[in-house]
Amino acid sequence: MPKIIFLPHEELCPEGAVIDAESGTSICDAALASDIPIEHACEKVAACTTCHVYVREGAESLNEASENEDDMLDKAWGLDPDSRLSCQAIVGDDDLVVEIPKYTINMVSEGH
Repeated sequence: MPKIIFLPHEELCPEGAVIDAESGTSICDAALASDIPIEHACEKVAACTTCHVYVREGAESLNEASENEDDMLDKAWGLDPDSRLSCQAIVGDDDLVVEIPKYTINMVSEGH
């Protein structure tokens, strides 16, 4: 079973976390099942960017991003080449290293 290593995030997992994830599940679902409260304002249908993450290692084992996901990512805060929507990134067979951005577009628009 692949592992997802979450790098420390000031609010969501200050110590970081290493969780088991079943192949075929999304990064978002795996995080939520392990009590890492990734935002998912659109209920995981790729209609927002609140679940945006950076996949720092292992991205080649994920499913390919859809055109819709790529279009949504263009609106994400802090977009970089490792960006994925965690609700759309499906875990393969390899371990992943994931970083949750400091902010989401919701936090920026709400003045956090």
